[in-house]
Order: sequence, then structure tokens, then C-alpha cells
Amino acid sequence: MQIDILSLFPEMFTALDYSLIGKAQEKDLLKIDVTNFRDFTKNKHHSVDDTPYGGGAGMLLQVQPIADALAHVNAEHGQADRVIILDPAGRKFDHQYAVELAQSQHLTFICGHYEGFDQRVYSMATDQISLGDYVLTGGELPAMVMIDAIARQIPGVLGSQESAATDSFAQGLLEYPQYTRPADYHGEKVPEVLTNGNHQLIAQWRLKAAVWKTLQKRPDLLAEIDDPEINRLVRQLKARDDLSDFTDL
Repeated sequence: MQIDILSLFPEMFTALDYSLIGKAQEKDLLKIDVTNFRDFTKNKHHSVDDTPYGGGAGMLLQVQPIADALAHVNAEHGQADRVIILDPAGRKFDHQYAVELAQSQHLTFICGHYEGFDQRVYSMATDQISLGDYVLTGGELPAMVMIDAIARQIPGVLGSQESAATDSFAQGLLEYPQYTRPADYHGEKVPEVLTNGNHQLIAQWRLKAAVWKTLQKRPDLLAEIDDPEINRLVRQLKARDDLSDFTDL
């Protein structure tokens, strides 16, 4: 996948050179290029912002530097499948959106700053995306979060695609609790079912534990699931007197 980023602060994206995203780039599963749209200004001060027509607080990013930077990127790498603006008014980003975007071969992110964009910038985008109901200083951090989530869905980026398939939200549930050695740490023991080697029982326990965790922490997610087995487990768990412990599920 080719990912282009238009930003005033390209140095921030060096964080993507590490961990799994860095390894994905080394394996040519992912190519990330960052373009500073300040380089495309046409005024002697290299400014990219100006006061809004009609007055108001703050400064707006001008359309011309962004439009010319995008044209440059398109000439270099071709037209992107999706051009994304990070904007608090956009569609909220979630796991399913990450899976959807991971089907693309080429994504371009336009990162804003200051009070926002000249409205004409939005006509260049296919998607407006928000991480949540809050405002950040710029679009760089949301872009990095999204790129990380999207990259996980690309075959070969994770050591095993099973890891992506069992991530929280992949099935609409939070991920089940997990353990590693030692089996007993100061009296806190790994559930016995995980140590007996019976993979069928382990799978059943993990599903039930995932439902339990979701019921405890994000019950709103369960309302969106239409699965008879999960709904049966929800009813079963709700009937218990004590939902504070899951080790004996």
C-alpha cells in the first residue's frame, strides 16, 4: 500500500519508522511518503495560512498550497483511492472503517492545523474522518493512529493474520483476557482451562470471556451484535449473581 501524507510537520511521522509499521515498510508491504505543503506556497514569506473572510478568530489554511502539493503527489504516485481529511466533523473512525480503508492500494492524508481549512480544500477529499468528539492541535497524531490501525489489516504486516482476526472489535467484542508464564503469580492463577491443551474448550472459554469483558466494559457494543451464540452467552452471564470474576467461566 502507498500512503501519502500532506503535513506541515513531516518530522512527526518518523514515529512510523519503528515497530511493526517500520518492519512493514522494510518488507515493502507499506510505503509512506510525507510532503510538506509549505514547500508549495507562492508568497515570499512561505505562509500557508491567512485570516478568514468575514472576520473571526484564528487562521485558516489556504487552498492553493494544499492543492498544489496534492497535484504533485498525484503526479508522483498516481491518484489515490481515498483522500482523507482529518476533521472533527467527519465520520468517526473505528475498526470496520480501518478494515475498509485497508482494501485500498493508495491512501492520501491531508493534515490540518490552526483553525482549519479553507472550505474549498474539502472538495479534494473523498473522506472526512474524526477520531472522536474532541479537538486536537493538528491532524498528524490522528493520521498516525489511523495508519497504524489500517496497516494491521494488511496481510503480512502482523506475524499472523489470526492476530488481526482476534483483535478487540474484530468480531464486535473486546478481546478476551490473556496470560503467559508463570501459571501462578503470588496466588493469581491462570484459568485451568487454558493449560489443559483442549483447544475446543479453550476456544469456548475465550469466546465467553470476550463476551464477559465486553459486558463489563463496553455493553453498548453488544447491542450491535446479531449472533445467537453471543446473545445466549450474554443472557447466561447476566443471570449470574457475581459478574466480577471471569476465571471460573
